[in-house]
Amino acid sequence: MTDLQALIQRAAELSADYAHAATQQVREATSAGGRLDASLADLHQRMVHGLAWIVTTAEAIKAAGEWAKACAADGRFGELEKLVVRLGVGEYLHHLAAGIPMNQSEFARPGDFGLRAETLDMVSLADEILGPEGGRELRAEIVRRIVAGETLDDGVGDADLDIVRRQFQRFSDEQIAPYAHAWHLADELIPMETVAALAELGVFGVCIDEEYGGMGMGKLAMCIVTEELSRGWIAAGSLGTRSEIAGELITIAGTAQQRQEWLPKIASGAVLPTAVFTEPDNGSDLGGLKTRAVKDADGDWLVTGNKTWITHAARSDLMTLLVRTKQDEAGYRGLSMFLAPKDRGTPENPFPSDGLSGSDIKVLGYRGMQEYDIAFTDFRVEASGLLGNQEGQGFKQLMQTFESARIQTAARSVGVARNAFDLGLAYARERLQFGRPIIEFPRVSDKLALMVAEILMARELTYAAARAKDGNRRCDMEAGMAKMLAARVAWTNADGSLQIHGGIGYALETRISRVLCDARILNIFEGAAEIQAHVVGKGLLAAEAGR
Repeated sequence: MTDLQALIQRAAELSADYAHAATQQVREATSAGGRLDASLADLHQRMVHGLAWIVTTAEAIKAAGEWAKACAADGRFGELEKLVVRLGVGEYLHHLAAGIPMNQSEFARPGDFGLRAETLDMVSLADEILGPEGGRELRAEIVRRIVAGETLDDGVGDADLDIVRRQFQRFSDEQIAPYAHAWHLADELIPMETVAALAELGVFGVCIDEEYGGMGMGKLAMCIVTEELSRGWIAAGSLGTRSEIAGELITIAGTAQQRQEWLPKIASGAVLPTAVFTEPDNGSDLGGLKTRAVKDADGDWLVTGNKTWITHAARSDLMTLLVRTKQDEAGYRGLSMFLAPKDRGTPENPFPSDGLSGSDIKVLGYRGMQEYDIAFTDFRVEASGLLGNQEGQGFKQLMQTFESARIQTAARSVGVARNAFDLGLAYARERLQFGRPIIEFPRVSDKLALMVAEILMARELTYAAARAKDGNRRCDMEAGMAKMLAARVAWTNADGSLQIHGGIGYALETRISRVLCDARILNIFEGAAEIQAHVVGKGLLAAEAGR
């Protein structure tokens, strides 16, 4: 083990010890009779959420260390890799010791947990890892090497997956990135020619079994594909999201007939699904859903109610539709999931099916698939559309897909963060002020170096969650933490890159203005950052109590 690897391992140990100490403090504040008390968890919400961020940061340091070891073992641990992992681990140790940014204005500080004394060793180690002057020369050297043409290793230790990455890098560079900004400004659906090309590449069946025409490659492959496409444009990286959700729902909970009918069509791209869960008054609180389905005399279901923030709804052919079928049961137990076919719409007639109407929602970013409000009025779903032929199991069925959905959102975030960095780097090299490129100014180059380091930390935490999922291990905490961190990094990078652009970055004509708008949604959908932190924090406390 090299000296650097030993330092990183020590960083992982210290951060894990600190996370354990914080967990004990929060557990004391939120427990009653030896059990987690929900009302106390709400009362001490800042501590619970801060704990989620502490453990997330510690896990990111651990994941970066595992990446460094794997790179060294494969002979891929070059000078740039060493510099970047030093910066990422050193900075995250300082976050733990001084205050983790949950967002721009809220921090999880050691004093919040009564742990100031426990941070001294972390500060000392962080300073040793970063080097003199808080890593000033370290950051400058990272940027010098990148300007000279070096790139950070992105291998995952699997030759086939590395080939997949290169394939989608080329596609993103040639077929997405050159056109994304025009598509964004037009605020129109992504061209069907692009959708067809992605279908040909297998995007919609990455995780669907080969038996049904998919690639059967697992969640790590899904992350790589999603990340590279999102680097070109988040809409391209998100096209497969609804197919991923539908495919996993049907694989896990569908009947044999439902799997045979739908999975091959989803995998080929012949059927484009959409996820229809959220309602105007119920975002994260799915237990409060009011849209209802009642049986008619023929045994079919008639759906009535309203849904909102439904992505790619007009063009889709199949809805995974969560509604209430047991009107006398409140909360989650009365919910059922349906596979509800619909007619594909056109710009002139977006919702041609009987009993279905809707209108698009104008949004800042995340365009290309469009968001819709949908109204159901006795919309008919055949009896065979009840997922798994099981009534009242809809929420449980959906819960089984949350891990994958959040891992994929983390991968989208990593792609957006990389796009922001690429744009900031290119502009900083070209833009002249006071007779020299602005990249030569430390406050500019520092931003770029930190972007690279945080991309590494978020990427490796995301890949760790994907590997856990591929290993058939429960990974709801890992998925939630990856989503939290990667979404924060995407926004930080986009904001920093726009700052590097200065005034021109605020102009609609500039690509970074699009990336900033795209990045902002990542902290909201698939579980807003606050909801996600609460779920992760409570999950950590419950797990600790169960030991």
